[in-house]
Amino acid sequence: MEEGKDPAAQDRGGRGPHDRREQIKSRVVDEGFVRIERLADELGVTPMTIRRDLDYLQGKGWLRKVRGGATAQPSTAFHGDIRHRTQAMAEEKSALARAALRLVKPGQSLIIDDSTTALALAGLLSQRAPLTVITNFVPVIQVLAGSPGIELITLGGAYYPAYDAFLGIRTIDAANTLRADTLFVSTTAITRGHCYHQSQETVGVKRALMEACDHKVLLADHTKFQRRGLYQLAPVTAFDLVIVDAGISATDLDALQASGVEVRVARPE
Repeated sequence: MEEGKDPAAQDRGGRGPHDRREQIKSRVVDEGFVRIERLADELGVTPMTIRRDLDYLQGKGWLRKVRGGATAQPSTAFHGDIRHRTQAMAEEKSALARAALRLVKPGQSLIIDDSTTALALAGLLSQRAPLTVITNFVPVIQVLAGSPGIELITLGGAYYPAYDAFLGIRTIDAANTLRADTLFVSTTAITRGHCYHQSQETVGVKRALMEACDHKVLLADHTKFQRRGLYQLAPVTAFDLVIVDAGISATDLDALQASGVEVRVARPE
């Protein structure tokens, strides 16, 4: 064996760590949960190698390591793979989007953040054209690209595949050069009157987006009040309006209203 060469660098199929991790990531996303022993057996590597792969992928935000394996399902602390985030709470996100659309008037400039909640709104915006829409979220770009009456401005920067968004200092710099009417944004968690996220890069960009708008609207389904986040974004009182879905508990709704922020409950159709 060559000096310094990792004996587990390649699996039975001749794949190196990068290709192996891509396969693991795809399996977790497609199946929802995979076991370490099964992955080790199928890929021809040791369980320890799989655990190191899962640690790496968890650090990049692709999956959540759990006892015995890994999952793409969100938890109180893990935001979840983009595909699962898009599918989760679809009815609630639709209600929030319809309520948010009522605030949009033709001719306005809007910022849509990298949340799947705001993505639901993006799909409705052609109803209010002409509009200028600014975003760092690739799915929003894909939804609105070529839409009649929508002037689309994209914020570049470093691309983060796990978030399917552009983040980092270049994205912040781009946001700092713009001024829009309204920001529609969501958050990973709301705890004790503050919004939290799992990524410092996400927090930095969202703060820049908040500074770039005259009117800030937070879209939050009721599960946001049951989750945790590591990095504090802002107090809910930093937003001009918070729109929640009808599933919010009376306790969480009372706490929001007691903070002094304007709250609107989005009712299902």
